Amino acid sequence: MRSLGLKGVRRGKTIKTTISDTDAACPLDRVNRQFSAERPNALWVADFTYVKTWQGFVYVAFVIDVFARYIVGWKVSASAHTDFVLDALEQALDERQPQRDGGLIHHSDRGVQYVSIRYTERLAEAGVEASVGSVGDSYDNALAETINGLYKAERIHKQSWKNREAVELATLTWVDWFNHRRLLGPIGNIPPAEAEARYYQQLTESAQAAGLTN
Repeated sequence: MRSLGLKGVRRGKTIKTTISDTDAACPLDRVNRQFSAERPNALWVADFTYVKTWQGFVYVAFVIDVFARYIVGWKVSASAHTDFVLDALEQALDERQPQRDGGLIHHSDRGVQYVSIRYTERLAEAGVEASVGSVGDSYDNALAETINGLYKAERIHKQSWKNREAVELATLTWVDWFNHRRLLGPIGNIPPAEAEARYYQQLTESAQAAGLTN
């Protein structure tokens, strides 16, 4: 890289965005830092970050399917209220249509948005099992924070953003690139969409093979 005049993107300092409600009843931690899944729609992780614009801060929420790191839902908002993360969740549910009570776990930190009554009720309504990490421990939602870090480093840093609309358009293009073209080492240096396509292809081939032997 040095001989070609290339430099890697460096991530900036992290700033705490999670505001915990210590009085709120929280689901158990059903992930225990094991951010892996044997299939799509087995484990989702969720988190949000912030972007500074000329008109103030905007907030960006992501919902990620852990199997291939595929971003299944996202939302850009001028406020960090519960509606904002709920919109990202609704997009994920609409995108994936997970089977009710099909073993899908949704994991987040203890931010007030994610442990709110409305958010937890929506998960229950969709048949998704809620999981929440411990207080003040970024490792308990490390995969979601990794995606936030990649987003900030690859798309947001070293650029001035005019307003929410500009960030929204940039996020749209980045998510499409990330899902369909970005090579990810943990899944074999292929894009998330390709990893999921291979999984379903193998399922089909296994089913066909089983049919031939019966």
